[in-house]
Amino acid sequence: MPKVYARRVSMAAGAAAALACTLVLSGQTAQAAPPGPPSAATARTYLAEIKEQPEGPQDGYSRAKFPHWIDQGDNCNTREVVLKRDGSNVQQDGSCAAVSGTWVSPYDGATWTKASDLDIDHVVPLSEAWKSGAAQWTTARRQELANDLTHSQLIAVTDNVNQEKGDKDPAKWLPPKASYHCEYARMWVWVKHVYGMTADSAEKAALKKILDGC
Repeated sequence: MPKVYARRVSMAAGAAAALACTLVLSGQTAQAAPPGPPSAATARTYLAEIKEQPEGPQDGYSRAKFPHWIDQGDNCNTREVVLKRDGSNVQQDGSCAAVSGTWVSPYDGATWTKASDLDIDHVVPLSEAWKSGAAQWTTARRQELANDLTHSQLIAVTDNVNQEKGDKDPAKWLPPKASYHCEYARMWVWVKHVYGMTADSAEKAALKKILDGC
């Protein structure tokens, strides 16, 4: 390798390392969203593998059976971790509560500067999960779903939009921002597939239509 080229490669690598170090030290990361879901093609494969079955009964359901928001270390709970992850320039106080920052809700594109204007949405609602198999899970497994930071199950969104969603599946509700439908469907399918949940026929049809158009 020519010496000049080698020096340029070395300088580029050094700059990248410095940038990574700066991001770590500032508490910021390149990610300002849940973990990226699989591609549409993979999601279509996952969707085909999800067992089609009518929703089970709501009987016995309680949010208390999905313990959240649990401690995530450093005096922070799951909600606070997601607010930090999904926002920009988020500052937290000594109890880990977000006191300032900027958040853009992917569901509707709205921008917020107060954490109180945001809900942390369970992409697959807990009630929906209950009717899709979680009624038979252990409490530990339900807690894992309710606090899952590894998959695309938690996201900071406009509070009233989340309240409009309620426990509806994609056959009954989709984010107001149409350009986000593909991402949302991929997220939904990933979570249901990972946890072995079922989906009813209307839900599967709605998801297939979205994914086919991605």
